[in-house]
Amino acid sequence: MKQQRHVFADLFDRDCEGFKRGLFKFSRNPLSVIGLMIVLAVAVLASFAPYIAPYPEHAGKFVNFDEASQAPSLRHLFGTDTVGRDILSRILFGYRFSLLMGVIVLSLVVPPGVVLGLMAGYFKNTWIDTLIMRITDIFLALPRLVLALGIAAVLTPSLSNSMIAVSLVWWPWYCRNVYGITSSIRNEFYVQAAEAIGARTPHILFREILPNCISPVLTMVTLDMGIVILMGATLSFLGLGIQPPKPGLGTMVADGAMYMPESWWISVFPALAIIAVVLGFSLLGDGLRDLLAEEKV
Repeated sequence: MKQQRHVFADLFDRDCEGFKRGLFKFSRNPLSVIGLMIVLAVAVLASFAPYIAPYPEHAGKFVNFDEASQAPSLRHLFGTDTVGRDILSRILFGYRFSLLMGVIVLSLVVPPGVVLGLMAGYFKNTWIDTLIMRITDIFLALPRLVLALGIAAVLTPSLSNSMIAVSLVWWPWYCRNVYGITSSIRNEFYVQAAEAIGARTPHILFREILPNCISPVLTMVTLDMGIVILMGATLSFLGLGIQPPKPGLGTMVADGAMYMPESWWISVFPALAIIAVVLGFSLLGDGLRDLLAEEKV
């Protein structure tokens, strides 16, 4: 019993050392740290938007033509739009919808994509593999944005329907990624040993193979978070996403585009907000990939 406890302690210490090395490597990468700071800042601003925003009532149905199209000033740091709403306040609330879309979309697409990839990779060269991967190839044959636009155009424009449209085109990428990993390790000795002792297929898929897919999937989720937010902003820009008076970042950019360059702040600041959050998740994803790779080693 003591010897067994020593074995578990050694494994725990080894994992902690690997994690510490990866965390040290992450901290030594300035861009990854900047990405983490941006993501944390956006999450805090979005979570406490009702308390941080200088004019929280401007995020809804509000009109004040006396202060319409005012340039950035101490009273309105990012200026006001064409109906007098504070742009900074609307950006903070817009972050809430953007993060909500990213979290919900990835929560919907990751589980089915991973499960289908596991099944297709484990049952390679069978009818299960053929069926799943041919359907996946059909979705991958079309650009994600074009397919999402087509689906969103059929549905009623709204935040929930834009989530559905993006979710329907996003799962094949996780399926393809996990399929490649599963195909490469399905003949490893530990998988064959589990099969030899009569382990059930779910045990082999989720206890033996899935742990080897977690690191790349987590990295992919972090990188995709920014891309999903950008996709949602694109749909909103085209009128297929968040509908007024809700403050969608893409909608704000579209509303101010017709007033360029005189009232440049109406579009520029929401566009910079989109760039910031996408850049933050991209830099964080790169750092997380190095961290998980080091931890795995």
